[in-house]
Amino acid sequence: MIDKVLAAVFFPCFLVIFFSRVTFNQVVGLILSVALIVASVYKGYTHTWLLFLIDAASLTIGFYFANIMLHKQKKKQRERRLK
Repeated sequence: MIDKVLAAVFFPCFLVIFFSRVTFNQVVGLILSVALIVASVYKGYTHTWLLFLIDAASLTIGFYFANIMLHKQKKKQRERRLK
């Protein structure tokens, strides 16, 4: 059970950040991550409401960090254009 909690804490956050980095859109990254989590729930890897809540919190945190990351990238691109 501890391994599932640790996975629920870290993996959704990293997935959102990774997919946002690859697609350059945090909403698409969030949707892809949610789709993977829904598939894992459908296959039966997530059993309790606690894991659902931890996944949701981790997705939210990942979305927040992806948003910050993409804003920094856009700011750097604007600065490069002005030079």
